[in-house]
Amino acid sequence: MGNIQAAGPGVLAPPPPQPAPLTVTPTPEEKKTEVVEGGTENPGTMEDLHKKCKDVFPVMFEGGKFMLNKGLSNHFQVSHTINFSTVQPPGYRFGATFVGTQQVSPSEAYPVMLGDVDPSGNLNANIIHQLLPNLRGKFVAQIQQSKWQATQVTMDWRGADYTASLTLGNIDIINGSGVAVTHYLQQVTKKLALGTELAYQYGSQVPGGHIAVHSIAGRYTGDSFTASGTLGGAGIHLCYYQKATEQLQFGVELETSLRMQESVASMAYQLEIPKANTVFRGTLDSNWTVGAVMEKKLMPLPFTLALSAMLNHPKNQFKIGCGFIIG
Repeated sequence: MGNIQAAGPGVLAPPPPQPAPLTVTPTPEEKKTEVVEGGTENPGTMEDLHKKCKDVFPVMFEGGKFMLNKGLSNHFQVSHTINFSTVQPPGYRFGATFVGTQQVSPSEAYPVMLGDVDPSGNLNANIIHQLLPNLRGKFVAQIQQSKWQATQVTMDWRGADYTASLTLGNIDIINGSGVAVTHYLQQVTKKLALGTELAYQYGSQVPGGHIAVHSIAGRYTGDSFTASGTLGGAGIHLCYYQKATEQLQFGVELETSLRMQESVASMAYQLEIPKANTVFRGTLDSNWTVGAVMEKKLMPLPFTLALSAMLNHPKNQFKIGCGFIIG
């Protein structure tokens, strides 16, 4: 829940490319916190409700990966990626990231434009811009095989202690289809945030011509932990994040699909070893899938070595990956 993918299988929100951050700003997606009287602050967006827990889980890959990041200036960066995989078609992708000069906070600058393309013309593109002091817009597009595969427009209005969002995806006026999702997240107290989501999908491929799904959500933030959950017609999504020490973090996730009548529980850890410039991430779920990723910076050179492994015991499947990142 929390994004347009929750509305139905007909919508695809393409993942943005993953270049290294530029020097002028760490990331454009960091939440802007505005503390007001009573200690409350802006809660961020519903899309980031489970972000604390999700960031602990490893992003596993298969085969070989080579990435070269090159910063051409403080505002522009390019990347070259070569993948060798049996899961997805191997090949080369070129990526670019531009960060503008409109500095709205020490960690945010706009506009932000990033995307990647392969030799066949398949394109992922993202544009993020602060249109007004409280209004941020985001446009996402994906082109596959010379066809518009997915489009998504999101508007976030950020108040002092709340965020209201509207997302439109794959709107087709001619064929009469599309998805609309509205979010509202309110910071009730300094530690508690409550929100709601309404997703509406219409089109000939939808049984009955249209469908609406409503859900409620909440997040409680403690001194060293965060508990968040979403409950709606599509299912239940619960997350728990715990920071054990400065180097060790844990995450637990439970996803239940009411339509499929199945649940999957997962747990993950992240261990940082600063003296070795190494980060370990591992995960285990109720389907007996075990996975881990190790990232080691080869100081003083700007090189990073990434190793990935995943084993599914019931299916007897084993996948291993090796990546090398420069820059």
